[in-house]
Amino acid sequence: MKLLSPDNYVAGVLAGDRRMLSKTITLIESALPAHQAIARQILGLLLPKTGNAVRLGITGVPGVGKSAFIESFGVMLVGKGHRVAVLAVDPSSARSGGSVMADKTRMERLSQRPEAYIRPSPSGGTLGGVARKTRETMLVCEAAGFDVVIVETVGVGQSETTVASMVDFFLVLLLAGAGDELQGIKKGILELADALAVNKADGDNRVRAERAAKVYELALHLLQPSSPQWSPPVLTCSALEMNGVEAIWDTVLRHRAVFGPSGELEERRRQQAVAWMWSLVEEGLKDRFARQPDVRRQLPRILHEVERGSLAPTAAADRLLFSLDSGT
Repeated sequence: MKLLSPDNYVAGVLAGDRRMLSKTITLIESALPAHQAIARQILGLLLPKTGNAVRLGITGVPGVGKSAFIESFGVMLVGKGHRVAVLAVDPSSARSGGSVMADKTRMERLSQRPEAYIRPSPSGGTLGGVARKTRETMLVCEAAGFDVVIVETVGVGQSETTVASMVDFFLVLLLAGAGDELQGIKKGILELADALAVNKADGDNRVRAERAAKVYELALHLLQPSSPQWSPPVLTCSALEMNGVEAIWDTVLRHRAVFGPSGELEERRRQQAVAWMWSLVEEGLKDRFARQPDVRRQLPRILHEVERGSLAPTAAADRLLFSLDSGT
């Protein structure tokens, strides 16, 4: 990848050059130190141009129809005059590390719209189903003029707190199924949600979807809302028939009308920025720790002892950590 000056990337992003936008995101996602150094400069220059978009996180178990919903949702938003960026985080291939699925083929209608930009990224095994550089990518898309940024998570039952910690509104898509509707959904996800939507409420499934929505409403009443100003609604929708999709956008706008004037939305973003900083500190410390000569020298032997069962993991961690102080 031929590197340009940070100013070239910034100018391209601000001009809405889609090719330069993709190049900038690729640079940000790169793990090469030289690329990361330029990426930090680019983000610093773009930061004043960010923060004006509606940030949405959408999750749900595989099969719930996330991509179909996001496509219908995005097409509806484009029709209203919005510019929509979709950061679709795919499960990573265990062998290559690349995306298993191709979101542009799963969102064909939306990907053909010039007002929309879809960026599939491998999750890299990151907890929360979010790519390692999703936050940075979101800021770049905002600087490029997209006023709605949607983060689609893997939704494989891992901790979803990661995506909730970077968006303004967190939507959980659900399915109506036989038996106990609450099976398979974690209490923690319900507590994080700003709204729930039972998808595929069409045809013969419409009645089941409405019944499931009532069950989820009862479950939410048992939980303490994250804010006294907002009780997460439970909606039904059909991405196939476009029913209920606009009502979800109206809910997002109502949420912003509540949290914007009160300053709570801005406060949430400030807290998210601080949490992001600490996560980067932890990530950097781990990388630096792994590069220490003493650690690299001892690690193969200690790993072998832990795997063999002759050394407890707690003792192994202490030996590695304290070797930095003792120099042994």
